[in-house]
Amino acid sequence: MMTKNNARIRRATKSRANMAYLGKTRLSIHRSNTNIYAQVIDGKTNKIIASASTLEVDVKKKLKNTSNTNAATEIGKRIADKAIKAGVKVVAFDRSGYRYHGRVKALADSARENGLTF
Repeated sequence: MMTKNNARIRRATKSRANMAYLGKTRLSIHRSNTNIYAQVIDGKTNKIIASASTLEVDVKKKLKNTSNTNAATEIGKRIADKAIKAGVKVVAFDRSGYRYHGRVKALADSARENGLTF
């Protein structure tokens, strides 16, 4: 039976397989009802280069709500800064099967504005 989450995971698996084949460093996101998480993952070794989420203490203090587009924008900015400090400028955007809309789009746009290319 194809549930909503199974369909999302199927979409994510297909796009990740393509990124792995190409060996691209990817900006992977995960979105829950209450938080949003982002990781930059090396395409060759699958090691996490940088990560940011709304669970970080200083982010939580700054934001009133961790589950809206303002929070996603802040995480996009933080992940871009951390990735650039680690020497990564070009990534493939792994939206984990989520629609490119709302918080996902806000995070992507913010990461682009702050120096990441994808």
